[in-house]
Amino acid sequence: MKSTQLPENEYASFYTPYINALGDVNLMEELEISLHDFIHFIQNIPMDKFDYRYAQGKWNIKEIIQHVIDTERIFAYRALRISRNDQTALPGFDENDYVNNTEAANRSIQDLLTEFSAVRHSNLFLFKSLSEEQLKRIGTASNTAVSVRAIGFIMIGHQKHHQKVFEERYLINY
Repeated sequence: MKSTQLPENEYASFYTPYINALGDVNLMEELEISLHDFIHFIQNIPMDKFDYRYAQGKWNIKEIIQHVIDTERIFAYRALRISRNDQTALPGFDENDYVNNTEAANRSIQDLLTEFSAVRHSNLFLFKSLSEEQLKRIGTASNTAVSVRAIGFIMIGHQKHHQKVFEERYLINY
């Protein structure tokens, strides 16, 4: 399925920028392509930038990478539950509390990228294992309706959103 074919009633409006930023991409292909793009992008960031914060109280690049990993895990859990026809409303999470309770700033970039790769590969296997019917299933997460396939596109859009933040706020002079 292509992102441009995703009905707007399958995700909350606050995810629209993530979905629209993808252009016209195939879900399964882009889950894999964006994995390699992200790793390549991060590997080209100068080492002295990984602990940089563009303003007081903002996350550094390592913390953002950990946030992307944590969020992807949460999205995958939602996708799994919804794909299995679990109708339990799934709660949201406070991204700031999650980042504040990591040790991302003390981890190596290689370790973070290895973890991201493992999580994304696991999610690739999850999404590839799902039937069309399972991908179309809709559940509730963060008090809004969302389909399994929309969650896949949101994962990619969330990652790309943070790559753009890196470019616009962390790597301006590079």
